[in-house]
Formats: sequence, structure tokens, C-alpha cells
Amino acid sequence: MRNNLTQLPLFLLCCLSLWIFFIEMAMSQNTTIPVKVGVVLDMDTWLGKMGLSCITMALSDFYASHGHYKTRLVLEIRDSKRDVMGAAAAALDLLQNEEVQAIIGPASSMQANFVIGLGDKAHVPIISFSATSPSLSSLRSRYFVRATLNDSAQVPAIRAIVQAFGWRQVVLIYFDNEYGNGVIPYLTDALQEIHTRISYRSVIHPLATDDQILEELHKLMTMPTRVFIVHMFTPIGPRLFARANEIGMMEEGYVWILTDGLTDILSTLDPSVIDSMQGVLGVKPHVPRSKELESFKIRWKREIQQEYPTNESFELNIFGLWAYDAASGLAMAVEKLGATNFSFQKSHISRNSTDLDTVGVSLIGPKLLQSLLNTRFRGLSGDFQIVNRQLHSSAFQVVNVIGKGERGVGFWTPENGTVRKLDSTSKPNLGTIVWPGESPSVPKGWVLPTNEKKLRIGVPVGQGYSEFVKVTRDPSSNTTEVTGFSIAVFDAAMAALPYVVPYEYIPFEGPDGNQAGDYNDLIYQVYLQKYDAVVGDTTILANRSLYVDFTLPYTDSGLSMVVPTIDKRKKNAWVFLKPLTWDLWVTSFCFFVFTGFVIWVLEHRVNKDFRGPRSHQVGTIFWFSFSTLVFTQKERIVSNLARIVMIIWFFVVLILTQSYTASLASMLTVQQLNPTITDINELIKKGEPVGCQNDSFVCEFLIESMKFDESKLVKYESPEELDELFSNKSSKGGIAAAFDEIPYMKIFLAKYCSKYTAVGPTYKFDGFGFVFPKGSPLVTDVSREVLNVTEGAKMLQFEKAWFGQTPSCPELTSSVSSNSIGLNSFWGLFLIAGVASFVALITCITMFLYENRDTLINLNPPSSIWGKIKAMATRFEDKDLRSHTFRNSDQLPDKQHQGHGCSYSLASYTNCPPSPSSLLIPTHNNFTFFGEQGTPSSGHVDPVSSNQPMHPHILFEYELANINHEQTRCHAP
Repeated sequence: MRNNLTQLPLFLLCCLSLWIFFIEMAMSQNTTIPVKVGVVLDMDTWLGKMGLSCITMALSDFYASHGHYKTRLVLEIRDSKRDVMGAAAAALDLLQNEEVQAIIGPASSMQANFVIGLGDKAHVPIISFSATSPSLSSLRSRYFVRATLNDSAQVPAIRAIVQAFGWRQVVLIYFDNEYGNGVIPYLTDALQEIHTRISYRSVIHPLATDDQILEELHKLMTMPTRVFIVHMFTPIGPRLFARANEIGMMEEGYVWILTDGLTDILSTLDPSVIDSMQGVLGVKPHVPRSKELESFKIRWKREIQQEYPTNESFELNIFGLWAYDAASGLAMAVEKLGATNFSFQKSHISRNSTDLDTVGVSLIGPKLLQSLLNTRFRGLSGDFQIVNRQLHSSAFQVVNVIGKGERGVGFWTPENGTVRKLDSTSKPNLGTIVWPGESPSVPKGWVLPTNEKKLRIGVPVGQGYSEFVKVTRDPSSNTTEVTGFSIAVFDAAMAALPYVVPYEYIPFEGPDGNQAGDYNDLIYQVYLQKYDAVVGDTTILANRSLYVDFTLPYTDSGLSMVVPTIDKRKKNAWVFLKPLTWDLWVTSFCFFVFTGFVIWVLEHRVNKDFRGPRSHQVGTIFWFSFSTLVFTQKERIVSNLARIVMIIWFFVVLILTQSYTASLASMLTVQQLNPTITDINELIKKGEPVGCQNDSFVCEFLIESMKFDESKLVKYESPEELDELFSNKSSKGGIAAAFDEIPYMKIFLAKYCSKYTAVGPTYKFDGFGFVFPKGSPLVTDVSREVLNVTEGAKMLQFEKAWFGQTPSCPELTSSVSSNSIGLNSFWGLFLIAGVASFVALITCITMFLYENRDTLINLNPPSSIWGKIKAMATRFEDKDLRSHTFRNSDQLPDKQHQGHGCSYSLASYTNCPPSPSSLLIPTHNNFTFFGEQGTPSSGHVDPVSSNQPMHPHILFEYELANINHEQTRCHAP
């Protein structure tokens, strides 16, 4: 009894606690604000069941951890029954009767297309966690929020995979509905950016039968492309791979790439389907691991098994995680609004109103939408962030189906591209991939069509230059043999391929056996799919590349002009003028005269060899300057400035004469094959006839690009015909020049190198290449092997076999070389000589003016500028007696002249030889002037009373005469 009494207070305390708890729960339920939210899902599908379970668990977890929140989301669930109209009816019912503030769903993109319009009308956010089609653009409705990734977000990852393995052609396999068609434009643009062509689009109906799937797969097997990109979901996707495995399309050589529609549900597929998908690659959004995610998976597995105990194949995927995060984000956005008016504004209903007209408008819809767009949190699938009304994408994982499931082989991120590890900074790469057929090697992505045994290779049958392609027919055996340089290169390239490609040559000919058209027509046959390729001397041109693809060139490129040559040795009487160009002749003459003049100026006042009558001085200038050409000058040079000038001038003359001698010797001894025409404009101006090869693009190029008159073009077929046209130039039908491509010109000049040469500029073209259809995967492989052939020893063997031993002929050049030496080779020497002469001349004149500055100042009367110039010119004519060259000859009286042994006196002055300058002889107190010929002047000048300036030597004579009053006598030799 005591024990019972002791336990009574404890019992009462527990009852009191429970009573208080229930009271608080009732009070909390009375204070929370219910907010109705609609859920539209396909309840009989796994996606619908998984999505609903994740939504309910999300709200339960959210409010369990946020019990103090005032709002509570109340779910109104509707089944769309896998029907577009069912989804629309369910949404209309929720908006019209339940007045929900938001709708989660529907599941598919087709259903969402119509529900979005209802949400826009009612201002109710439509939140889908599984409608991934890019066509459901948020721009169409501001109330559609995609809480999932847009299908176009995975396109860069798929493009990176295709680019990493170098596949040039792919086939797209997708649903013929909103989901399938939405991503195709994005895939097409992305693959075009990496020059990968979509060779075929396989569109499969969502309700297609197994027979229809098999029929489409058999069609794909007949195509050369072996890279397939599959954009599907269940149940067609698994059935497609089961049928493909049955007919052998999962063997070695095939490539299958899945979008996230199938990759996300690989864990839920039947093991038999996984067995049929071995080696498949797939991309899916990357979900970072976390403790919350692992805990949720365990709880969700337990709950789903309790709800559906008979189904053991249920697996959680990314769509369930997005449903969980969408519900959590919506609950958070609603709570941010707080206690507000969650009601509808009823519309006015008329008698003729439809059910759509009865839908009201949510008063809180715009605010709820904005709150949801601004919601950020860390969810189970990663960072939950709505950008441009759709979930922001980050990284994608690349998986490989191996064994019983999938294995990750790398990641793709917008920043780093494809990487093996997500946080790796190494070079973009992927892990080891096991391809279909358990092949470790990367498939090349294409094979030859199974319905064609050999590739059809078109070849030209022209007879002009058979060295490149030669078609030989044997009437007895009715066989055709195709040989030639182009054929040999192509055969060598095809034989070097790592796989076998059977092919046969088909001549491009008409019923008469002649070529059925020109080269443009032949190449166009590939575009028309009559030929699989063209092999021959086909030039790579820009306009042709619009229709076909070319391999890399295997010959030289360019277009050149060929003209006849003439030997001009000893056939010109004026050949001695040819070594130098006219500008160099004129420049040299001018410098000879200028240098002679400079030397005369520098030597005139100090050197007797540069004095005398004016005609004599002019002759000295020319004689001295041109005598330096052969170094035969006899005049002495006494001025230092003149010596400097002559040293530099001798160096210029030495180089000039040596160059002239070498060039003239070359012209007179070496054969000079000069072209008859060197200027293309001269041909056009004179209207000369020119030749071009028949069926070649060159004729059209001459007319359109070089503006030749079409009537002046003469077509030829062979080198022999071209030689005949040149020989008939003087008669009607001949030509003055011919234009053709360098490979043809080499063959022509090899035969006639002594008669013709290539001149003028070379117009660039890409040479000869092999032709394939647009996007052909053979182009890359054959181009690679063409490079190996052209860089190896085989190319020399082919050239020797088909072009023979090349004779010693001049190489093709872009311009005509000239033996004449031009001014460009000597302008530096002339510049140095000219500067030296000019500086010496300026220095001499400056010194002369400075020494005679008193003469300009003391002119009486003062003269004009012209008078001053005449006075200075007169003074310049006098000898500079201060110079060392005159000091020993005529400075002092009574001193015998060293050259003549005489002295000058007034009595016998006329018997003396001419003095180098005029002389003033004192006679008592007067002076008599004597000229250079010894003739006394008629007047007498008193140097003391005269104001005119006197030379120091004269002044000395005057003073000496006054002091001694002596007369000197001169004895003539």
C-alpha cells in the first residue's frame, strides 16, 4: 500500500506533463496557417510514386526541424493518369476548387506544356522536378519554375565526349515528342561547333512496338556511322537496347552515348537490360555525397518498402532528390511570406463562361514566386539555386555500364571540361572505358556500309597529262586499268590505313569514251552520291569545298605563266650598257661630276694643277673625275679634305668597276635565256592570245579574276599541243603565253626547258587533293596517310616512275631574274660618298668665308649681296699664298724660284714665266700690277693712300721697297 502511495505523485506528474503537451499541440495547431499546395503526378508510374513519397518526407523533415514556423503546406494530390488532358484537368480542378497557391508537377514535359498556361492565368507557380525539355522555356511563362536541370545543360558534356575521341559523324535516336525534340537543336549546334556531322536522325514513337524498333535498328546497321546518341526514357529506352543486343549492334566497333534520361535510372533497370547495355557511356548530373543524403536513402528505402512491400526493384534516383528539394524550397519560400492573405480573387462569371473563365487569381502568387526565386539552401541533390527560373547546373558525371551496374569514369565541369577527378587540375581526360564487345580500344566510329562491297572511286579520263591519271582499256578482256601518279599516291595512302577499305575505280566517261564533263562536273558527282570519292589531278578550290571535302594536298600549289625564251648573248651592240641599270648609270655620272667639282673647289686656291684659264679648269674637273674610273689621274692632291673625299671615292669606284666587269663577263659568256614577256598586264593591254588547259578551272580564273578577254583564250589538251601553239605565234591560232598549274608546268618544262620558262607572280592554290563527301570520316584518316606518303621515300619513287628523270632545267620562280645591277645595290656607298663630299665642301666654304670676313666688312663703297658674292668670287680666284704649296716658290723677293730658277724684277718681269697669281711690283713709291701673263697694268696704285685692302705679301713687298729702294732683276731660264 505504501509503495502504491509512493508512486502516486510520479503518476500524477506524468499525467500532468501529457496534459500540458496536448494543450500546447492544440494551441500550436490553432496558430499555424495552412497553405494549400497541389501535386499532379502519374500515380501508377514509378516516377510518380517516388516523387510523392519524397515530397511528403521533405515536408515532414522540414517542419520537424522547424517546428516554430507559422505556415504549413497542405498537399492536395491529383493523379494525371499519364495523359496530357488528365494533367490539365487535375490542375484546373486544383485551381478552381481547391484554390492552391502552387502546384508541384506534372511529371512529364508534354503534360507541363498545358499546365504552364493555367499557372500563368491564375498567377500560381508551377514547380516541376522532372519536366526537362528545353522547349519549356521559362520565357513563355513567368510562373513556371523548373526545379530540375534543363536537358540542354548536358549537351556540352556530350559534345566534350565526342570531341575527345574525334568522332566526325553521329546518329541521334530520340522520342518523337516534346521531350525528344526539345534538345535536338542544342545538340545539332554543339556538334557543328566541333565539326561533327549528324548523319541521320532516328525518330521513334513513344508507343512504338518491338517490330518497329527492330526495323529502325536494321536501317541504322546499313549506315557507316557507328556512334549513336540516345535521348530516351523508360520503357522504350530499355527495349531499344534489348533489341539492339539481339541483332548484334552491341558488338565491337559500336558507340552508344546516353543522356541523363536513361543514365539516371540505370540502377532501377532489370539486370537483363543491363546485360544488353554493356560498354554504354552515359552522362548524368553529379550529386555530391553527404551524411544527410545517406540517411535519407535509408529512411526512404524503409518507408517505400512498407508502402509497397510487393515491389523490391524500387530505387531512388535524382528525380526523387529534386522532388525533395523542390518541396523543401517551396515550404521555405512560403514561410518567408509570413502571415498573409493566402486567398484567390474570384473572376466575374457570365452566362457564356467556360471552366477556364472560372479560375480565380492568386493574390499572393507574385510574391510567392519572387520568394521562391530568391531561396538558396543546401539540399540533398546539392546547392538549390534557381537561375533564370530553372535549377542551376554545375557538374555532370560520365559513367560506363560494366557488369551489373555503372562505373564512373570521369566528370565534366564548365570550368575544366572532362576530368578524371572532380577536383583535379590535370589535363582533361577520362578513366579507362570498356567499349561494347568488351573492347579496350576506342572505336573509330564508322565502318563501310554493309550493303556495298566497294567504294566507287571516280577518275578523269582526259588524255592531256596522262602522267597523273591514265585509263587503259583492253578490248580483248573487256577490262579497264587505271594507273598514274595520283593513283599511286592514293593506293599507298589507302593501303596504310589501319583497316581495310575495298574500292574500285570508275572512269568518268560518256558513251563515246570521252570524259563526260569538266572537273567541276566530276567533283559534283560525289555531292550527288554517284561516286563515293574522286581520285585524280583535282585542284582544291574554295567553291568546290562547299559541296565536298578534300584531303590534304599531295602536290605543289600555285598557278604560273609560261612564255618562250630567247638567248640575247652578243646579239646587242649596246650590251656593254646592260650590266648596270639606267638609274645606276645616271647616278654614277652625276657623282663623277659632283666629286670632280668638289675636288676642284678644295684644291683651286692651294694647288697649281687646278688653276689656269676657266676652260682649262672645267676640263680639269671632268678629266680628273673620270680618270679616277681607271685610276689614271696625274694631278696632285694637297688638301687634307680633298684626300678624305678621294679615299672614299676610290673605294666606291673600285666596287663599281669590279661589279660592272663581273656582270659584263657573265652576259658575254653565260647563256642568257630571257623571257619574251614578263608582265601580265602587258598581255592584257596588247590583247595577246594566251593558252589554258581544257576542262580546267584556269580558263575561268583568267576571265573572272584576271580580266582576260574570253576571245583571246586558246585551250589545249597536252604538252605537245601547247608547244605547237607557241611555235605558231606568228601565224593565226598561236599564243604568246600560257597559264597552268605548277604540277603541269613542271612536266611541260621538263620536256621543253630550253625553249620556255615560267615567269610572273605565282597565284596561290592548294594543289591537288582527293575528293570525299561532306563529313566523310575517311577524310581525316586518308589525309594523315597522304602526309606520311609525301614525306617519305615513296614519293620520290612515284615521281621518278611517272615523271622520269628530271633534266637540268631552271626552277619555277615567281619573278624573272635580271643580270643588270641596280641602284639598290649601291645606294649605301653613294650615300657615304655624297655625305663626305658635301661635308668637305661646306667645311671649305665656311673656312674661306671666315678668313675673308674683313673683305666683306671693309668694302668701299658698301655693296649689295650680289656685289659681296662677286667680291668673294674674285678673292676665291687668288692663290692662298699662306699655303705650304706656295711658300717656297714666290713669297719672298730675291729668292730664286725653285721651279724656274728666276727672280722677279721690274726691269725684266716680262721675260719671266707666268706667275701663279697676279703680282704687285713696287716702283719707287708706286706699285704696278702685273697679270698672270706678265703684262703690266696701265695704272699705278698707292697702297698707303688707297683704302683698298692689300694682301699681306703685297704689303710686305711695299714696305720692303720703301725701306731699301732696291730693284730686283729676273733672269729668265
